Amino acid sequence: MRIGIVILPDQRWSAASRRWRLAEEYGFDHAWTYDHLGWRDLIAGPWFDSVPTLTAAATVTSRIRLGTYVATPNFRHPVRFARESTALDDISGGRLILGLGAGGIGFDSAVLGGPELTPRARVDRFAEFLELFDTILRQPSTTWSGEWFSAVDARSIPGPVQQPRPPFVIAANGPRALRLAVRFGDGWVTTGPQSDDAELWWKEVAVIRDRFDAALDAAGRPRDAMDRYLNLDSSPVFSMSSVDAFTDAIGRARELGFTDVITHWPRESSWYAGDEKVLDAVAAELPRLRHG
Repeated sequence: MRIGIVILPDQRWSAASRRWRLAEEYGFDHAWTYDHLGWRDLIAGPWFDSVPTLTAAATVTSRIRLGTYVATPNFRHPVRFARESTALDDISGGRLILGLGAGGIGFDSAVLGGPELTPRARVDRFAEFLELFDTILRQPSTTWSGEWFSAVDARSIPGPVQQPRPPFVIAANGPRALRLAVRFGDGWVTTGPQSDDAELWWKEVAVIRDRFDAALDAAGRPRDAMDRYLNLDSSPVFSMSSVDAFTDAIGRARELGFTDVITHWPRESSWYAGDEKVLDAVAAELPRLRHG
């Protein structure tokens, strides 16, 4: 079991750099930040872009893998994002993980002034995004014309450090998105369902896991072909509320066959509010928790 942590980009780097250094010192396997222009009610407070944040994080760490959680076509274009990703992979020495998703409604989809898309249209756009993004990263020059995106002789030289490209970890819950995850992904991540009942949440995570297995079977891919990530904090119980809560969540995720879990750095208030002393205690238990 690999264990990762999300660090929200809600502090100036003079303060935030401490968290990224500690994430590595604590022994987390991967660290992520949200790739949003603004997120929920936190749009009214400090918020910083993921690409320069991860770039800075790469310069103060040496081992931990670094990821976008998750980049979407809401405001990312495959041509530009391929260039940014290639630079990030280079600066980090091949530690980049590309968490990718279809994107929902809300601030990211509204701030640029475009129309609100239906769920079907968002997945259509995501399918095209993935195909073009994957193509650009894999070859030195790409020309493309699609419904949502175009590229004219888009270059990707020298290419990523990780060949043929950094791993895609694709967020998916529904059938069409799961098929895209199986087609393009090196990993799959789920947030589970929206639920106020913790036991129901875990039961529905198992249902989504079964859908993912079925999608792998239908595509002829082995069930161990992809890493499986679970966002623990979509559950009604914040995983960092106590060591016992974290231990319980890790155990349940392991029983469901997940290879990786993702928690969140405790914040002073609002989303993921908690005490960093719990994080300290959890970090001390990481070797035991990782190996069960």
